[in-house]
Amino acid sequence: MLFTFKNRFPDLNPYWEKYIALQQRAEYPAKTILLQEGKTAQNYYFVEQGCLRLWFDNNGKDTTVQFFFENEGAASLESFQKNMPSAFAIETIEPSVIRILPKSIFNGMLKELDQNPDFLKALMEISFERQRHYMYEFISRIRDTPLQRYLNLIKERPHIVKRVPQHYIASYLGITSVHLSRLKNQLARKK
Repeated sequence: MLFTFKNRFPDLNPYWEKYIALQQRAEYPAKTILLQEGKTAQNYYFVEQGCLRLWFDNNGKDTTVQFFFENEGAASLESFQKNMPSAFAIETIEPSVIRILPKSIFNGMLKELDQNPDFLKALMEISFERQRHYMYEFISRIRDTPLQRYLNLIKERPHIVKRVPQHYIASYLGITSVHLSRLKNQLARKK
């Protein structure tokens, strides 16, 4: 998440470059768990190539919360910041190249940048953007029908529909794979 704002805050380039260089680069096959639900997050993950998903076990049912693609960062933030068990798991969906920033280095970066107003502005923008995204998702789950949620996904983030397996999309939409297939068939008949 943090390094996705690199281009929006060029004044911070010396810091970005310093800390990007400290990330460990690793390649993972699809379906690799980077963080297990219930474990304490120790790393921030930046997707160089591939796709990650954030999910949790909802009484034996796999529930996907979010997807992360190239040039996006992921962490179980509350776990990462407060040293508490993660409410989520982070997993690769496809073969992925990930840059890993350990918490100790991340905290050093925060300490170094703490007094920089541009950095504080970047953190505020990140926080507001993430909050807006999660509020939109929350309201959509309550207000919109599964068909409306699927149409919104196609319109606003078509890359998810193109790259993510159907069962993960169904989980993300809060429906079964069978229900998603019916929605897709219904839309195909209308064309």
